[in-house]
Parts: sequence; structure tokens; C-alpha cells
Amino acid sequence: MFESMKRRVDNPRDDIETIIGRNTAINGQISGSGNIRVDGRVDGGIAVEGDAVIGESGIVNGDIKAASLMVAGSVTGNADVDGNLSIQETGQLIGDVKVRSLNISDGGIFKGRSEMAVRSGSYEPDPIG
Repeated sequence: MFESMKRRVDNPRDDIETIIGRNTAINGQISGSGNIRVDGRVDGGIAVEGDAVIGESGIVNGDIKAASLMVAGSVTGNADVDGNLSIQETGQLIGDVKVRSLNISDGGIFKGRSEMAVRSGSYEPDPIG
């Protein structure tokens, strides 16, 4: 599963509708129904129904909402991810995350709180009291 996301970092044109290039800076909110890759700078939030990839040169200062998120660059903001969040060895995420699964490679940086989404059929203990 993460292997397919890794291929997207290596080959940015696979199934990605929107690419914010290395020499591009955007100030404002980005939303869409497809996948996005950020190799430049975004000062503002990103909300996509598809996958989001923050490349090694990518910088995002704002919250991200996506189906899955791979961070190889820098994110300062909260992340709400329906599926998998992967922080690569060159990536850093400073902020709180709500995810179904979280993978941090050796060298990857995560500073914040994480909340794991409950899968249907998962065991939930009864409250004490």
C-alpha cells in the first residue's frame, strides 16, 4: 500500500490532477475532488477527496484533509486523513493528526498528538465507572 504511494513521490505525474511546482507559492485554500502533489509552497489549507503528496521540496503551512497523505517535505498544521498517513525519512509534520493508520519512517519527524480513527468491528473497551 505504501509502495504505491512511494511510486507517486518518485513519479509525480501518476494519477495526480494538481501539481504545485517547486517554483510556485500559493496563499489561500485549495480544494478539489482529485489527487494533489505539492513541491512548492502553500500557505493555507488543503482539502481534497483524493490523495495528497507533499514532495521533498514541498512546504505546507495549513491544515490538510485528504483520503491519504504522504509527507516527504514539511507540513505545519493539522491533518485529517481518512486512510493512511505516511511521513517519509525526509518529512516532518508539526501538528495534530486524525488518521486510520500512521507510518513514520526512520528520520521522519512528527510533533503533535495523534488520534486513531476507530475501524468498524474494532474492539472498544467499556468505560470504567
